[in-house]
Amino acid sequence: MADNPEFYRARADEERRNGDAALLDNVRDRCRRAEKAWDDMASRAERTQILRAARSCPSRWRAHDDRHAIDGPR
Repeated sequence: MADNPEFYRARADEERRNGDAALLDNVRDRCRRAEKAWDDMASRAERTQILRAARSCPSRWRAHDDRHAIDGPR
């Protein structure tokens, strides 16, 4: 589970569905907050994977970095 963006995205999707099905406003709000938290964790996990790959193969990363920044294409 640790640093697995797919797991985090699946949980965010589940919370989104729960929020859509909720009848009470407070439950819907809680689901939306949980959805955002899972999405944030997925984004951090993806960024961590990119940084780990960069550390493990710096020469390959330099070629990639010329075309893209860590946060996306330039």
